[in-house]
Amino acid sequence: MSLPDAEADNLPLTAASQAEKAADMLRAARLLVVDDSKMMRMGISRSLRQLGVEHIEEASNGRQALQRLQEEPFDLMLLDVEMPEMTGLEVLAEMQHNAVLRGFPVIVISGGQEIDDVVRCIEMGAEDYLPKPFSQVLLKARLTSSIEKKRLRDLETMRRQQLQAQHEQLEQEQGKTERLLLNILPRSVSHRLKGGEKRIADAHPDVSVLFADLVGFTQMSNGMSAEKLVNLLDQIFSAFDAIAGDAGVEKIKTIGDCYMLVGGLPEPRVDHANAVVDVAFAMLKAIDAFNQEHGTSLQIRIGVNSGPVVAGVIGMHKFTYDLWGNTVNVASRMESTGTPGRVHVSPTTAQQLDKHFALQARGAVTVKGIGEVETFFVQGPRAP
Repeated sequence: MSLPDAEADNLPLTAASQAEKAADMLRAARLLVVDDSKMMRMGISRSLRQLGVEHIEEASNGRQALQRLQEEPFDLMLLDVEMPEMTGLEVLAEMQHNAVLRGFPVIVISGGQEIDDVVRCIEMGAEDYLPKPFSQVLLKARLTSSIEKKRLRDLETMRRQQLQAQHEQLEQEQGKTERLLLNILPRSVSHRLKGGEKRIADAHPDVSVLFADLVGFTQMSNGMSAEKLVNLLDQIFSAFDAIAGDAGVEKIKTIGDCYMLVGGLPEPRVDHANAVVDVAFAMLKAIDAFNQEHGTSLQIRIGVNSGPVVAGVIGMHKFTYDLWGNTVNVASRMESTGTPGRVHVSPTTAQQLDKHFALQARGAVTVKGIGEVETFFVQGPRAP
């Protein structure tokens, strides 16, 4: 009865299978024989072929050997120590200082019998040492051991490279996920979600909320191709994104051709009203620049309100970071009751603006759920 493959793989190798494995390794191995004597190279190569080695290359000196090792794949080098142009020890020293060749298996062959020669070669990185003349049995044992070690090192290197590649791929995927989250959520909120928080809802006592609506875009887009429509909106809102990012305020979302942002969260700031109104005027300039570039006559209507809100992440799929509370409703009403090309603010926002902003009383505006509210247009910074 035959054993399953997994069990068979775990059985100890028999002597016959070990010998067959060693023979296969020798047949597949590619060896470099280095000796200044052509007769010695021929003799070593003949001994190697008798052991079953089929792929044998030769080099007549150390420099040629180093060059070939860097240009061609080899599994083992048999290196003579006593060569006139460049000794074996000098070759080993060069290999130690070469990141590509350091650790490459070398069997040193020499007629010298001094133990110091053996020690020095091993210290310089040689895998093993064979004195001349050497026996076929000893040569085969040295070859098999060195080639097997090389194979195991190559496997380990390949595994490390695979792990490194997997690690780099994982880091790239994590980077993509991080960038995607940062396109959806504020950085601090993204970190909290990644830290394991399941539900995020924070009360912010004082922020400024802005709504900006494109006036005339619907009429302009009639008959426009879908691609052109999206490209124009992308250009406008990308400009708004850059303005908001530079000012340190947080874009919340776009709703059709309406843009919403807030100043003062998720990190509080005392000048949120000033920052948001500055952004509002920068958005008006961006629309002017867009009109000049495209020959259009778009305008935006901007409304701002300040006060407390609740901010958080809702949903399990296509989740979003959003704001709730009456402050948001009043800000939306400031936009809808405003005037194209002007910044319309509530009294709570007007109270928080620095004195360098010039305000113009708008009069009473009816706000749903509140009633009559005295509002203002911001005319811009006061002249110094």
